[in-house]
Amino acid sequence: MNALSSLGSVARLLRQRLERREGKQRVRADNTVVVPTSRLRLVDLVTEAVAGILQRTGRTALTIVGIVLGVAAFVAVLGVTATATGQISRRFTELYATEVTVTDVTLTDTYATATAFPADADQRVMVINGVRHAGVYWTIPAEQIGSVTGVPLPGVAANTTIPVIAASAGLFDAVRGHLAAGRIFDAALDQRGERVAVLGGAIAHHLGITSPDGLPAIFVGGVPFTVIGIVDTVQRRPELLAAVWIPRHTAEVLWPGPPEPGQPPQMVIDTNLGAAAVVARQVALALRPDAPNSFNAAAPPDPQTLRDQVSTDLSGLFLVLAGVCLVIGAVGIANTTLVAVLERVPEIGLRRALGAQRRHIAGQFLLESTTLGAVGGLNGAGIGVATIVAVAFVREWTPVMTPWTVLCAPAVGAITGLLAGIYPSLRAARIEPVDALRQ
Repeated sequence: MNALSSLGSVARLLRQRLERREGKQRVRADNTVVVPTSRLRLVDLVTEAVAGILQRTGRTALTIVGIVLGVAAFVAVLGVTATATGQISRRFTELYATEVTVTDVTLTDTYATATAFPADADQRVMVINGVRHAGVYWTIPAEQIGSVTGVPLPGVAANTTIPVIAASAGLFDAVRGHLAAGRIFDAALDQRGERVAVLGGAIAHHLGITSPDGLPAIFVGGVPFTVIGIVDTVQRRPELLAAVWIPRHTAEVLWPGPPEPGQPPQMVIDTNLGAAAVVARQVALALRPDAPNSFNAAAPPDPQTLRDQVSTDLSGLFLVLAGVCLVIGAVGIANTTLVAVLERVPEIGLRRALGAQRRHIAGQFLLESTTLGAVGGLNGAGIGVATIVAVAFVREWTPVMTPWTVLCAPAVGAITGLLAGIYPSLRAARIEPVDALRQ
């Protein structure tokens, strides 16, 4: 069937050449006939290339798999990266871009209490425009508090590894916490120095306390504290879930010494969107007008910088994989085109004998490889878009795709096919008619 198709193509080309020659021959003065140089119209070139591709549909389909995978990876990587970057931007804006951290940078032994933060630090910061919530906390040294246990049970040893933090009433809202049960201590309980405690979810499970109903007690350094709430999640400072929270004024009365070495007292401030930088500049003066240098306020970094870094890292990694797929596809096209050249040597020789020029032969095989690449690029673009939509659907994201990514995908496939077909087409063009017809 392939041989008949090739002969049919040659016959059509021969008929076209004869028709052109009959109409374009001219006679010189010495009665010699001059035959014009053969030409190959674009429509004929396309027809022959398509015929060559369709002669081996199975091989053609397998050949373009590499290009399909490469282009699909190219489109999917750029689309998923853009989509993920959008999610990073949204989450960064919602959480980190609204957080200001204030650190006590003074020597703790300068003050009677464990921190330079004033007793009404939360209220002082709340007057700054743009502040939503604010809270102070520090870790009480384990050497001061000793062991932390639930109700003493016979044969159960005390656990001294549980951290205890002194927290102001505003910390829970500042870290965007969520209660599994019970309540958080408020400013009134804090100011009165009540011996109440709120447990992080991990600590509550460790101590065997599942609910604050019935007001269970724990012992911090032998001092009883009533458990009034259990925190199951926090959006900021996840380490707080593995600690016992007690009111800061209670801690200052019972354990007035300095905080845990290397863990200075901090204030977490939750701000309105866009207000973090302004709040960071004003908070030190609002806390201690007499000693603003006692604090270091850190505003969040530029979200655009973070997005660019994440996007660059993801794109660089996955585009390498897409490039590998494209190289594999290019090698497949080059191999298939070269095999086609070797199989069609007699046909090429007959074409050359009928007047086809080298560029005609090279152009035909070059167009075949380019067409294979373009078809693979079109299919790859479709698969890539479907992958982006599927990932966004599963992750409940909003798919983001730039038009140039999808529109350039077929061109990427075509260029890959073009480059892959250069060597086979040049080899086909170098075949001599006499040598080809001998085979």
